[in-house]
Amino acid sequence: MDRIECMKTFARVVEAGSFSAVARELDTTQPTISKQIAALEEHLGVQLLLRSTRRLNLTDEGAQFYQHCQRVLEVVAEAESSVGRQQKPSGLLRVSCPISFGQFQIVPRLKQFLDRYPAIKIDLIMADHFINLVEEGVDLSIRIGNIQDTSLISQQIGVTRRVTIASVSYFERAGEPQTPDDLLHHNCIIYTQLATGNEWHFQKEQKVIKVVVNGNFRASNSAAIREAVLSDLGIAVTPIWLFVDMLDQGKLRVVLKDYQPTLLPIYAIHPRGRFRSAKVHCFIDFLAAEFKLDPYVSG
Repeated sequence: MDRIECMKTFARVVEAGSFSAVARELDTTQPTISKQIAALEEHLGVQLLLRSTRRLNLTDEGAQFYQHCQRVLEVVAEAESSVGRQQKPSGLLRVSCPISFGQFQIVPRLKQFLDRYPAIKIDLIMADHFINLVEEGVDLSIRIGNIQDTSLISQQIGVTRRVTIASVSYFERAGEPQTPDDLLHHNCIIYTQLATGNEWHFQKEQKVIKVVVNGNFRASNSAAIREAVLSDLGIAVTPIWLFVDMLDQGKLRVVLKDYQPTLLPIYAIHPRGRFRSAKVHCFIDFLAAEFKLDPYVSG
């Protein structure tokens, strides 16, 4: 029995609350995970988990052992990372990010990263909602906007620059706004994952202007916002990188250029209390360096 691997499996089962979820994460079977936990319990001579059809619960001994596992695994990760700084990082790196940001900003850069670090494999989880990094076993998350969760360690690696945009056809039909207040008379496409909701913030010189907009379409997915704009539905305030491929075609128009929508920071985040491994470290450094060269996401 590989005790370190069994401890890693046990810790992940506790955090995910499910044998099957950890099996999917590790690309194995639920019986394999169950056997590892059973072998660990037999080795220790105690029951670590109380199993039922609905959920898993830690025994008192299991809770105590889990705390020890966290400390041991952090020391192991630190030891591996100290060597990894001298050698090529390796292993599976699980990364989460918003859907469209992954599509336009991360996936196109992955070949260069994987060519540089061929011993790393990436599992990219793309979702616009914020997922629980510990429960999902995610090593690193790339998120746009301010991070409120103090249990997470965050490092800013870029800035999302946004524009006010719609199709030329829409503006021919509805006219162009000259000031943010003019948006009150337009059909505005609202991205519901934005922290400020339908209150759009602009900055001109040192003054912040806030406008509560309305429209007949809202969505929680930025890909849907993109399609709504391309379909002549209305005006959106959106990251410019979402439309770079379309702007040169002359079908879209950026307006209110004197009024800059609030910049949104781009963060790399990981759980507090976990040592940052070499593979996480090199991916953060890679993205930060890449974003510095891109005017649409550079600070």
